[in-house]
Amino acid sequence: MKCILCENYSLTHICFNCQKIFLTPSIYKRKLNNNIEVISFYKYKEIKELLFTKHTDLGFYIYKILADLSFKKFAQEFHTKEKYVSIAIDDTITSGYSHTAILNHALSTYNIKPIFNKLQAQNRVSYSGKSKIFRMQNPRNFRLKKFKQNNIILVDDIITTGATLTQAIHCLHQKNKNVAFCLTLTDVSVK
Repeated sequence: MKCILCENYSLTHICFNCQKIFLTPSIYKRKLNNNIEVISFYKYKEIKELLFTKHTDLGFYIYKILADLSFKKFAQEFHTKEKYVSIAIDDTITSGYSHTAILNHALSTYNIKPIFNKLQAQNRVSYSGKSKIFRMQNPRNFRLKKFKQNNIILVDDIITTGATLTQAIHCLHQKNKNVAFCLTLTDVSVK
């Protein structure tokens, strides 16, 4: 197959050379209104075209590469005595896979245990390209399934206004769950 970035022959959809040159993650941080920190790995403009693959068959492979380069690396370097569970925002399977579940799965280490299908949006309206007002008027209405752990790392692919993460955190807090921080692949606000 050919690398989708440089079009040279490759064993993966994005060759290792392009991964190193174009997809080396950085750390970007911001705080939500509730003072919870969000850590992101890419500027939106750097990987925008790759993110557009998420509702295609190719997206599975692209998100796996991005997850391994960012989330997996983060988890391997995240050393604490505390144990955490990571939960993806709305990891319902669509288009044959869940892009947020791929990101969440990459966090599996001795002190982070990914758990799945725990936080589901009841409102399926798309937020893509919508204003903050629209997002606030159309909440996700998250439903939380029971689990016993209390230290949470919340996972999503993109943060734009922070509305989705804020709603998810509120839902978790209502069940006495502690959200330590959030991880996203990319932050739209980073210039």
